Amino acid sequence: LDNAFSEQDVLDFDRRVRERLGTDTVVYSAEPKLDGVAISLVYEEGLLVCAATRGDGAVGEDVTHNVRTIASVPLRLHGKGIPARIEVRGEVYMPRNGFVELNRRAQKSGDKLFVNPRNAAAGSLRQLDPAVAARRPLDMFAYGVGLVNGGEIPDRHSTTLRRLGEWGLPICAENSLVSNVAGCLGYYNGLAVRRNSLPFDIDGVVYKVDEYLAQQALGFVSRA
Repeated sequence: LDNAFSEQDVLDFDRRVRERLGTDTVVYSAEPKLDGVAISLVYEEGLLVCAATRGDGAVGEDVTHNVRTIASVPLRLHGKGIPARIEVRGEVYMPRNGFVELNRRAQKSGDKLFVNPRNAAAGSLRQLDPAVAARRPLDMFAYGVGLVNGGEIPDRHSTTLRRLGEWGLPICAENSLVSNVAGCLGYYNGLAVRRNSLPFDIDGVVYKVDEYLAQQALGFVSRA
């Protein structure tokens, strides 16, 4: 994992990836970087048993009671090939129109207004009373998996996301497969033009080498 703040940073990233993999062509999964709250959902035998925030990276906050109220988060996965235990990673966010409506209601009732959708989402997840969270317009997108026991996932990130969608998890429609650095920069520029019209806030884009074996090979030699 690393950050890029300029076009040259992306060019350098792609060059390092191609050099280390010994190939001229790399397929990337390009995705919007949602400005929300990272979440881990644990499903056992297809049932949602735990939802936690990232916290310090090792220990997070148990927010299962509130995540269960998010309509887009399935309490039970459906379909074939679901692992006995799987950790789904994603982002809880508040859509822009929902945020505007939430602040409108808060202003009408004399309550404190939220600064931005991210703070509103974070505050909603930390509510002690799930009835309060249930009244907040929260949504979620899955963007990966962590622990997998008693089953297998596909060998590519994009295929894994498709599989998660088949099991009932929400996947962002803005995700796309691109080739090489030209595809990465084209995706970035295309999303930048539409950024203000998206139904949710983003704070960048994410590029992932699509093939898991290639990710692992890069991980052994990359400093980041």
